[in-house]
Amino acid sequence: MSVLVDGLKSVEGPHLVRRGTRRLAVWVSLGLVCLAAVAALMLMQGIDRQLNDINKTHAVRNAARELTHALSQAEASQRGFLLTADPQFLQPYREAVSSLDRRVAALMEMTTDDRGQSDRVASITGDISSKMAEMNRTVELVSTRRSEEAQTLTETGMGARLMAEVSATLEEFIAEEDAKLADRNQQIDQTRTGLVAALIAALAAAAILAYALLMRTQKQVSALAQRHRGLLSQNEALEEEVAERTRDIEEARAHAERERQRVEALLQDTNHRIGNSLATVSSLLALQVMRTQSDDVRAALEAARLRVHAVASAHRRLRLGDDLETASADEFLAAVLEDLAETQTDGGRIAVCGDLSPIEVSARDATTLGILVGELVTNALKYAFPDARSGTITVTLARVEEDVPMLRVKDDGVGMPEGDDATESGLGSVIVKQLSGQFGGEPHYAPVEGGGLEVTIRLPELGRARTTKKDDAL
Repeated sequence: MSVLVDGLKSVEGPHLVRRGTRRLAVWVSLGLVCLAAVAALMLMQGIDRQLNDINKTHAVRNAARELTHALSQAEASQRGFLLTADPQFLQPYREAVSSLDRRVAALMEMTTDDRGQSDRVASITGDISSKMAEMNRTVELVSTRRSEEAQTLTETGMGARLMAEVSATLEEFIAEEDAKLADRNQQIDQTRTGLVAALIAALAAAAILAYALLMRTQKQVSALAQRHRGLLSQNEALEEEVAERTRDIEEARAHAERERQRVEALLQDTNHRIGNSLATVSSLLALQVMRTQSDDVRAALEAARLRVHAVASAHRRLRLGDDLETASADEFLAAVLEDLAETQTDGGRIAVCGDLSPIEVSARDATTLGILVGELVTNALKYAFPDARSGTITVTLARVEEDVPMLRVKDDGVGMPEGDDATESGLGSVIVKQLSGQFGGEPHYAPVEGGGLEVTIRLPELGRARTTKKDDAL
């Protein structure tokens, strides 16, 4: 065990070292990239500042050159006018003189942040003013035809000295600006070199980082591919297992379906056999009625035959649903009414109609409900239409208020005799009452306007037992 642990440690140690080295390389590369980006940004800002300084230096230098040129132009035009007294020299002279003040002011404004250069410009403003006064005086004397005086003023040499001093000062000013320009150009070259170095460092760091990320991505892709292959193999195994389970389930379902069909056939056959047996009893009672001479016995036997026939019809017509536990009341009762109409009416003299709702009931409740409807219809056939009268018996089953099923059997026959209590007259009424009580109801007899009788029975327990069983199962 200790050897295995030592082996695992020996394998795991270099792996951890390599992982730590890769992480360190990634972080160092990221740091170099960030550092190079910051350095490049700072260098670019420095270059922008240096370019602005160079542009300003060029502007100051050009302004000094333009001022020198304007002074030279004014002096040359003044000397030309002095020598020739030609008025054509006055136009360039006046233009040059008029621009001197503006150029001096512009140069002063440009050098406000440079104390030395500003002092130089300030030192020559007096000389420029004196030189301008001397030139204006000379021009004035020549214009008034006093050339000798103008020549004498010029020969004093004061204007030449002033011009020389101003020119020397401006040359020094321009030389200083040229020095600044050269220095700034050198700084730009240094900054450019630093920027190139920073960019090279950034590219190198980015290459290292890209390589590290590429290697890591390749390893991750390899790991994912291996996991994918593992998942595929597991998926194939699961699919095979699911297919096998599905086959087993299909076989079990087919077997259950065959068993259900067999049980359904047995139940249908059982109900049919019970119905046939009760039909045989009904036939035997009919034979006995034919052989009996007593009217009372014949009436009792006929009533028994009709009841047995109703029970037989209920069993023969019962068709269970797919669950083999329930039946639809409308289909079942419609078949019972059809059977009663075919076997107990006299040549279609009495029509039996049904208005039935599709209420789901249990098999036991269906049989009891069929016997109850058969008893009510049989009573109507027996008593409501004496002396070969024709008429209609209507059976209605529907849900009323509070979702309670309601059974109505209505005929348009002779109705009940006056003073006769239907709830106490005869065995049929007792049977109807007992069967109604199984569903929590009680029959109510009421005469129909225009003749006939209507029996109304609320059946609150019809179909409720099955629901309770399902709820208990849940």
